Amino acid sequence: MLGGTEFVGRAVTDAALERGWEVTVFHRGRHAPPPGVTALTGDRTTGAPGLVALAEGGREWDLVVDTWSGAPAAVRDAARLLSGRAGHFSYVSSRSVYAYPAAAGLDEDGPLVAGASPDDGDVPYDRAKRGGELAALDAFGDRALLARAGLIIGPGENIGRLPWWLNRIARGGPVIAPGAPGTELQYIDARDLAGWLLDAAARGLHGAYNTVSRPGHATMGELLAACVAATGSDAELRWTDADILRAAGAEPWSDLPIWLPPGELYDTLHRGGHTKAHAAGLRCRPVGETVADTWSWLRALGGTAPRRPDRPTVGLAPELEAKLLAL
Repeated sequence: MLGGTEFVGRAVTDAALERGWEVTVFHRGRHAPPPGVTALTGDRTTGAPGLVALAEGGREWDLVVDTWSGAPAAVRDAARLLSGRAGHFSYVSSRSVYAYPAAAGLDEDGPLVAGASPDDGDVPYDRAKRGGELAALDAFGDRALLARAGLIIGPGENIGRLPWWLNRIARGGPVIAPGAPGTELQYIDARDLAGWLLDAAARGLHGAYNTVSRPGHATMGELLAACVAATGSDAELRWTDADILRAAGAEPWSDLPIWLPPGELYDTLHRGGHTKAHAAGLRCRPVGETVADTWSWLRALGGTAPRRPDRPTVGLAPELEAKLLAL
């Protein structure tokens, strides 16, 4: 496991350990490795010097999972090093690699963005992920699996989307609920992604798969109702039209996490093709389970979720919410 201490990487590591697999975690040492793993420390962003621990000892592995989302040089260097030492390479990519706008139902053969060169340094997320895909394919060929995930939520989330909704609803009172309750969502629980990745890698699957739920696996109303139920709060959901939200300056996705109004961005992020991965065994748990487990995890941390320093803060500012509630 390249990474393995936070969110998706941790979910993959935990799932592998639960299966009784022997797991090596290669990470930068910023967080404690999960109990039961062999931990190797190094910084992939420094090139070959940072991969020394991974190269030493002549170790070999059946499969590798990589969740890297920065400059693709880190994927290139690690994949090249491991290509003769590992049987299979799974790269957690993103549906952001599809050229925007992505039509509703777009499958894995849809047009893609240009991948960043490994030597490009810091690049936009979509080009970095496509560059990572190309690096994985270059090193592993038909031994590389590209899991193009959509929105990822669940316990361990370090972006802040579902944790923000849970904390806001837990405070109770009137809560701005965006758009219409029947708005369909598409996402994946990190644990479902992790389990599918390990199954797919063990079967030797390769190529690209959109690893997301079916569109409408849950609705915005069902998600927020699950937040109310999990937290046991007295929150009153005030459903507010998208035009009113826009006029007040409330931004979809950032101020109101997960939610998008109808349009190109909504089709791109919440209506992607999903049938190939589901035919290959992907199963998505009910939204209520994802929400309840995330709340339990969040409470165990005292209510404050870890945050990735490279991602912006999400959530509706209290003063803007108060303005909207007063309308």
